[in-house]
Amino acid sequence: MTAPLLEVDGLRKVFVDEEFETPVLKGVTFALQRGEMVAMLGPSGSGKSTLLSILGTLMRPTSGSFRMLGRELTALREAELSDFRNQQIGFIFQYHHLLPDFSALENVLFPHAGRLWRETRAGRERAAMLLERVGLAERMHYRATRLSGGQKQRVAIARALMNQPALVLADEPTGNLDRENADQAFALMTEIQRETGTTFLLSTHDRELAERCERRIYIQGGVVVDAPTSAALGTSPAISARQPLRMVPGEVVAVVDRTSNTTRDDGDRRLA
Repeated sequence: MTAPLLEVDGLRKVFVDEEFETPVLKGVTFALQRGEMVAMLGPSGSGKSTLLSILGTLMRPTSGSFRMLGRELTALREAELSDFRNQQIGFIFQYHHLLPDFSALENVLFPHAGRLWRETRAGRERAAMLLERVGLAERMHYRATRLSGGQKQRVAIARALMNQPALVLADEPTGNLDRENADQAFALMTEIQRETGTTFLLSTHDRELAERCERRIYIQGGVVVDAPTSAALGTSPAISARQPLRMVPGEVVAVVDRTSNTTRDDGDRRLA
């Protein structure tokens, strides 16, 4: 049996200030197989972003271990972590974080140029190929400020793949996009994952997109849970159904919080 790409064992993270200790991760254990598309769900504050930061070697855990490609990453020095991160891990964020004064091509080239301290012909050819793959061949020389939100996120996807990483970590990659652009970005990531065998781990509150992943991991209270509650899903069933809200002109509608003990009857109808 092929060894997992990533093995996480008992990861804990405690943030400490002068007066308080705040435990965020309380013993996270799971594994990612090569070539998987995995969604990670959980409410805000459950530790998803902290976990992604640790897996991306941007932050060290308080205790526990994680291995990737057979290497124990908690044992590496900072310089070794930096090299490993640049070569093997790609990042996609909710906000694209493009350099505004640089072109789409230059933004995609950035991880390559930073790694080699120079730009190479092979690097430019790969960056151009990636931009063509994400549908931006005609805009590769446009500055980032001239691109739409959906186009910027496609540049961010191309940038994450520049160094041919084994793992891409995506923190709410569609969170800033409307439904159409979110679907397009997710479809693009799925196609690339199948074409290249790259493993994707996506943190998301979008249950609709999560259901389209091959597997889902639920984080609640700083641990992985097998049977998530509605809190672990990060949204209530009423919201996740995405039912359109229709209102009649002149109507007063009271919005009711089902988790509250208070009710309001001063509207023409109530929306729970």
